[in-house]
Amino acid sequence: MRLVSYNVRYFGHALKGLASTATSKQDIADAIANLAPMVDVIALQEVETKSIRSSAAHRGGVPSETQLEAFMRHLGGSMQRRGVAMPYRAFYFPAHVYGVGPLKVYTTGLAILVNQQTCNVLKGNSDQPFDITHRSPSTIKRIKQTRIAAHLHLEDTSGRPFHLFNTHLSLPTPWAKEFWSQKVKMGHGKNQLTEAKAVTDYAQHVARSEPYLVVGDFNSAPSTPVYKLFTGDAKLLGAQESLKQIDASRPDSFSTAGFMRLRMHLDHIFGRGIEFADLDDTRAFGDETSPFHGLSDHVPLITSFEPG
Repeated sequence: MRLVSYNVRYFGHALKGLASTATSKQDIADAIANLAPMVDVIALQEVETKSIRSSAAHRGGVPSETQLEAFMRHLGGSMQRRGVAMPYRAFYFPAHVYGVGPLKVYTTGLAILVNQQTCNVLKGNSDQPFDITHRSPSTIKRIKQTRIAAHLHLEDTSGRPFHLFNTHLSLPTPWAKEFWSQKVKMGHGKNQLTEAKAVTDYAQHVARSEPYLVVGDFNSAPSTPVYKLFTGDAKLLGAQESLKQIDASRPDSFSTAGFMRLRMHLDHIFGRGIEFADLDDTRAFGDETSPFHGLSDHVPLITSFEPG
């Protein structure tokens, strides 16, 4: 099986995340469609439903389309140009809405695309994603962005079941006094640890003895408390660490995201009962040889794996 995990920045990187564009959707669709071999499962972070931000700059779109529907239309066109029938079915997992009444300024969520030729979907939680949000007792909780764990129960063509959990953890909260005393912050926030524990507990409860993956944007570097919670307490295997693409003791040895000159390793693929085979096509942020270069403020992690 082949998996992509990718924070697409609401398909708005061309406009610095301020609004989604058709060009961003098309470029990402082309990059995914051209991956060889074809990918079986695609986990996306930072995907909208429909809002002012998602549609204001999207030229040539269908008024009734959600952002994910528009992307799937572009992906279908990219596959057709390759001479391949569109194999993917999309699942959307809503997280948060910012707006007043029916007016949606912008929305947040996750998505999972499944290659129906190679995977069967047994069940999932797209109708009610699992809330992992850490909410403090302060009044800030009223505007705190909801964080979720998206889940699909899948099986491959051999009938081997596995679970996929897609997530996007909060940034470390500046409202904690520890935030200001710590030089390194990403992956050290107590709120992040609470959300990470919620994800691992949920995954273990749902998957039970079956193999599972936890993927996404964790806003946490290797060697941090959040990373160690996944690889230590939860006994999950990090794909990049196990395949020696990174040295987990050196959080600056590989970058998956960037802002101006700042480089960070925030995205991860973890598994239990999973054997990771390769990380072909995974490139560090800023690598101009990657077909995903310049398409988001993150790069995708791409791995092949076998369910145990």
